[in-house]
Amino acid sequence: MSIPSRVKLVDVGPRDGLQNEKQPVPAAIKIELVHRLQDAGLTEIEVTSFVSPKWVPQMADNAEVMAGIRRKAGVRYSVLTPNLQGFEAALKSRPDEVVVFASASEAFSQKNINCSIAESIERFAPVVQAARAAGIYVRGAMSCVVGCPYEGEVAPERVAYLASLMKGIGVQHVGVADTIGVGTPRKMQRAMEATLQHYELNDISGHFHDTYGQALANTLACLELGVWQFDTSVAGLGGCPYAKGATGNVATEDVVYMLHGMGIETGIDLDKLVDAGQFISDFLARQPNSRAAKALLNKRQS
Repeated sequence: MSIPSRVKLVDVGPRDGLQNEKQPVPAAIKIELVHRLQDAGLTEIEVTSFVSPKWVPQMADNAEVMAGIRRKAGVRYSVLTPNLQGFEAALKSRPDEVVVFASASEAFSQKNINCSIAESIERFAPVVQAARAAGIYVRGAMSCVVGCPYEGEVAPERVAYLASLMKGIGVQHVGVADTIGVGTPRKMQRAMEATLQHYELNDISGHFHDTYGQALANTLACLELGVWQFDTSVAGLGGCPYAKGATGNVATEDVVYMLHGMGIETGIDLDKLVDAGQFISDFLARQPNSRAAKALLNKRQS
């Protein structure tokens, strides 16, 4: 496979990034973040989650956020829908895409959503069916594809098994997620190859957390397989409430800096992206968790 000449990034900062923040982030700030991301050239944005506010209070303003977005032609707005009830609530806000999720680790599935992998897929089948009947694209997030905080290493066979289940219920695209950031390049390639047994190259993406500083290396390893779609998070926001110690997703700024340095097109304006990361970091009263953003901000000051 040759390295792709163009890469599409899905910024998951507004949803995956902010859901872990302890301090409430007002709807107006979330809306402004989405606007800044689309103005920087992002064409795929994961906006919010239609999950019970009892479990994720940060996403209780989901409908308000979706209603407040100034929609831009050519941008796809996605939302996470954990069950049929969540999907029905989401439907009113007209998402372009819904995201369902399952784990490649049985232990993680039990701890995260209190059911087995097979049961989680059964639970999502009616969501997928309803979404596709409504003409809404369905993406599946496959978590813990190389490692789990409870059971350790996850074999590629488990990833292939989960991909086959996702395919079986009609999920159109899957994200291969190193949820706790323990993956290294060859392990990540094996997880991708396992997924490719059931999905076409155009229907898979990478989703890497940077806990051990491997996310950029893992991105490059997957680019070498021809993978051209990745989830990233502005300012490196995020973590995982069920995976102690997992840090944020790889920062969008760092991935864009690397891709542009390799001559790969993204359609993203790095300066505007850095501004978007600075905006949300200022609100959260901390530095952006992006090496490229910090370097570029320092350069501006000097």
